[in-house]
Amino acid sequence: MASIRDIAKMAGVSPASVSRILNNDESFSINENTRKRVLEIANELNYTKGNKSRAPKGPDKKTTLGLITRHTDQNLKKDPYYWEIVQGIMFEAAKWRLRANTVFNMHDQKKDWTALRDYAAIAILGEVSEAFLDEVAHYNKNIILVDYYGKNDRFDCIQTDFADRTKEILDTLYSYGHRRISYIGGFSSHVDLNGQRITSEHEVRADAYRRWMKLHDLEKYAKVYMDAWGTQSGIDLTERMLAEPEDSWPTAIVAGSDPMAIGVYNALANKGLSIPDDISIVSFDDIEMARFMTPALSSTHLDANEIGQIIIDLVRTKITGTRKMPIRITCNSRLQLRGSVGKPRK
Repeated sequence: MASIRDIAKMAGVSPASVSRILNNDESFSINENTRKRVLEIANELNYTKGNKSRAPKGPDKKTTLGLITRHTDQNLKKDPYYWEIVQGIMFEAAKWRLRANTVFNMHDQKKDWTALRDYAAIAILGEVSEAFLDEVAHYNKNIILVDYYGKNDRFDCIQTDFADRTKEILDTLYSYGHRRISYIGGFSSHVDLNGQRITSEHEVRADAYRRWMKLHDLEKYAKVYMDAWGTQSGIDLTERMLAEPEDSWPTAIVAGSDPMAIGVYNALANKGLSIPDDISIVSFDDIEMARFMTPALSSTHLDANEIGQIIIDLVRTKITGTRKMPIRITCNSRLQLRGSVGKPRK
């Protein structure tokens, strides 16, 4: 079985330090990254305080959260939002002597649905079809939906406030004098029972943009450019926008994610356009790179790591049976204004 010495060796700290971290010693002062690393390693090694026998190969139904993920392990790091959520899950699970294992990827063609019975709860990271959700519930009704915007009140659900933040972004751009504002983002999607991805233009940020432009009598300027999420799509969509007559170009762009905003920066630079003198840009995610771009990218910051911690809080109430009623949680983000926003040229 994994011991404190095993964890200490892997983490590069003393066994005494590991012991104090695992016992939540509040008087123990240590670098937060080190604390996090120790807890993650303890989780990976299935360390349980006082365990005197080898940890079981399969999940312990009383202490293990099953994950149904949108990304493979290889692709997860390419999506900073979901990567931070999973890191938060692992960090918080280790603190409470819980475990979190991936059951399967929602895109897998062959899924072991019966394995869902072996977990205390199931967290689904991303949107799935109703049929998919019904199949999960057939085997395990302790479900936590993450980033799910469908109309479902049967299970716990964690959402973002991106619709409200889109409105705040647009209100801010309007106060700067912008009227010709375009949106560049990715399609919404859900995964069906067979693992197929079904896309839609009705994405939460894009829909909030459309509503806001209509309410402000700016429909004649409203333009939505959508494709797959990612930097290359940001480049391609911006180039498509700039292929239109110059007098139709926006003075400001709302990008659905920071990776897409990086693509927007690239395409505007290739065209010889200046940010924010020619076009202002605001985005979502607030990845670390955003503040080091030139100019620094204005973006909406959401603590995705903390979402992972909230998931574990919900799991704990399910394990203890202290709550029966499904709840819906909206996580608040913050708009960080930086150098990418300015007044439009007259």
